[in-house]
Amino acid sequence: MLRLEGLAKRFGTTVAVRDVSLDIAPGQLVGIIGRSGAGKSTLLRLINRLLEPTQGTVSFQGVNITALRGRDLRVWRARCAMIFQQFHLVNRLDVLTNVLLGRLSYHWTLPSLCKRFSVAERALALQALQRLDILPQALQCADTLSGGQQQRVAIARALVQEPDLILADEPIASLDLHNATRVMDALRTINREDGMTVLCNLHTLETARAYCDRIVGMAQGQVVFDGSPAALSAETLQEIYGREARDTGLDTPIASSGVQVPGQHSVALLPATP
Repeated sequence: MLRLEGLAKRFGTTVAVRDVSLDIAPGQLVGIIGRSGAGKSTLLRLINRLLEPTQGTVSFQGVNITALRGRDLRVWRARCAMIFQQFHLVNRLDVLTNVLLGRLSYHWTLPSLCKRFSVAERALALQALQRLDILPQALQCADTLSGGQQQRVAIARALVQEPDLILADEPIASLDLHNATRVMDALRTINREDGMTVLCNLHTLETARAYCDRIVGMAQGQVVFDGSPAALSAETLQEIYGREARDTGLDTPIASSGVQVPGQHSVALLPATP
């Protein structure tokens, strides 16, 4: 169980996250939605401890994550893999080595940078690439890949960390429809086949509706909705998105949206808010 209790983050006089309390059961695929600046990315960084909370606690399986320091904190960051909108690959390195960098927390840094990974680790990385349907590109430099391919490499890198949960921060925001679908399909497959807990910030409401078991809606740093996709009402969407919900048609029924994601009901992949 991942538990957030009274979590808050301030940057000077700005409150980015305000008194967030959530329990995330193992194996859930949770979509976090809201306007730009709602606090979604800050919340994931607080869970991963890339940011320190101003107040409140994060705990996982009964361990107080906010109290971890040194090696214990590095181990937590390995167990809690992050996937970003910007893929954070090393362009001059080949795909396989980029994936193997997910094993850094298990090594001293210098041997890892010299590519001294074990046969078992290389096999683990190749298996992850095969699973993400990108094994044929294993020896290509990362900067030769498309954006969608690079994001799948980033997911493979997260997998070789052998994490307990994955935090994905707007992983499809910069991708076209085809690649966005492949990335979301991959995250859902990992969630279902591995029982992996996945928290995914999404800038498109209908993608969250299509893929997620549970949706958390944020506005001005607070959680204003927590429930199933079917429970989202027009009034709730107005609270989450404000005027934008009406202007972009976010509060209209799913059937009125016009873009079809393979294997799903109709989904509108709307542009991110400015």
